[in-house]
Amino acid sequence: MRPSPLAVDGVAWAAGLTAAVFVRDEFTMDAARLARIIPFVLFAVAAQAGLGQLRHLYRGRYAFASFEEIRALWPTTLATAALLLVADLLAGRPVPTGAPVLGGVIALLGMLGARYLHRTRRRHRNRPDARTAGRVLLFGAGSAGQSLVRSMLSDPRGRYLPIGMIDDDPRKRRLHLSGVPVLGSRTDIPAAVARTGATTVVFAVANADAELVRAIREITVAAGVRFMVVPSLSELMDEKVDVLDIREARVTDLLGRHQIDTDLDSIAGYLTGKRVLVTGAGGSIGSELCRQIHRFRPAELMMLDRDESALQAVQLSLDPHAQLTDPSVILASLRDVARVREIFAGRRPEVVFHAAALKHLPLLERYPGEAVKTNIWGTLAVLSAAAGVERFVNISTDKAANPTSVLGYSKRITERLTAYTAQVCPGTFLSVRFGNVLGSRGSVFTTFSAQIADGGPITVTHPDVTRYFMTIQEAVHLVVQAAAIGRDGEALVLEMGKPVRIAEVARQMVALAPNPVEIRYTGLRPGEKLAEDLFGVGETDCRPLHPLISHVAVPPLDPAEVQRLSADAAPEILVGELARICAAATPEEVSHRPAA
Repeated sequence: MRPSPLAVDGVAWAAGLTAAVFVRDEFTMDAARLARIIPFVLFAVAAQAGLGQLRHLYRGRYAFASFEEIRALWPTTLATAALLLVADLLAGRPVPTGAPVLGGVIALLGMLGARYLHRTRRRHRNRPDARTAGRVLLFGAGSAGQSLVRSMLSDPRGRYLPIGMIDDDPRKRRLHLSGVPVLGSRTDIPAAVARTGATTVVFAVANADAELVRAIREITVAAGVRFMVVPSLSELMDEKVDVLDIREARVTDLLGRHQIDTDLDSIAGYLTGKRVLVTGAGGSIGSELCRQIHRFRPAELMMLDRDESALQAVQLSLDPHAQLTDPSVILASLRDVARVREIFAGRRPEVVFHAAALKHLPLLERYPGEAVKTNIWGTLAVLSAAAGVERFVNISTDKAANPTSVLGYSKRITERLTAYTAQVCPGTFLSVRFGNVLGSRGSVFTTFSAQIADGGPITVTHPDVTRYFMTIQEAVHLVVQAAAIGRDGEALVLEMGKPVRIAEVARQMVALAPNPVEIRYTGLRPGEKLAEDLFGVGETDCRPLHPLISHVAVPPLDPAEVQRLSADAAPEILVGELARICAAATPEEVSHRPAA
């Protein structure tokens, strides 16, 4: 039960003034001296109550023993001591000189001590039960780790009891956070596990890269205990880490996490209060775009896709009570040019993220005409209708750099069509290029997951094939950031970290699987590279505005070039035409706007 703050402070004043007079009178006390103290104690309590009322100290504004209450308490107590000193002087000093000041200091220490004891009792009462909660070590004593410790220690029915922290920063050695000690660096994990009896290590660094996650996991598994993680910063969406966020490690944590530095003000500047349209909103990239854009409070978020089920899924992820009658949902195909123009004319979007595309590489090799109809002509339809928008962002891929596949050719052409539109239309038109996205629909991650669930084998094309990887959240996080700083006509290339062997992805997923799974190599497929490029011939890695975003110039392409394509031509002829269009442009064709 919470004590009465005024009663606590009244007792503190009585004890403080009595102790002060006792000290000033050389540790002697009689009935006469005590009689002189009583009126001052009553005056002190009345003054404390009066001044406290003015500061709302005793009117329920502050929680007892909170830091906010303490900030209001100490000036109130010192002001009361000053009033007591004046009253003592005016009354002819019935108590020794200085006793009101010394008494005030002692009273304040008593008040703070009582509150500290209350906080300590409450913290002990809220700790998880050591008999039922699992003993955990936390790797990371930064903001995420501290937030997680506080969350763990505030739930008496919690499943985790933090008994130590690990951090590589030597400045944090011997540090205690909410009573939990830092026990050493990563090399001390095995010893800390043995000494504390911990059964789990929780990786509590939200803005860490995959390499660090893998390193700590290997040490933890070797120590014979469970390894768990908190989500990455992009998954948390700037929310504080909570104990409910702790989960098992995924392959996205082991291979796709990157450190993200975000300028939220620049993002909000072009999204907040704007009418925003996302094409391909039902896809994995488009749906994550919608979720991240939604938090910046656009005036209207329009979600366009031809898949009604996918549209409803992304809409429900934003609003569980939404109906398909909501005008934010737009069912349409980019192949319907007239419908696309009607949507832009009626809804008048100001910012467009164009994420709609066919992306299955082997299928597009067999059916290049479909890539022309959707990826090229569909993009051209959107670009033509978007002539009046403020900002247009074309979602591209690393396969557009030095393309060798139908998917790469089609996405390179969309980059060049976007650059052409930038030259002939007002507003900012740009492309954003990144590599494979772990967890996106049809990605190697989902394919391997399905094969593992089926008992295997996992099929890998080649033991040396490498790809760049990011999680969906991190890729989209940087796309939204890149769109804020991108300049007209250029392509922005996102930092993807080091390329990862697909075989390593398979091995990591097998390591996380409940049962052993075979890995089988099948050979490279038509149009597939052994290693992807992020930059094409003649493009340089220049990062003038953001450490994770490169800017490259893109040669414009006249739409007449692609309008002459025949989507019904024989596949080999059509592929040859796409390759010809993507051939290196002459210097005169490159936009006059520099990449940096």
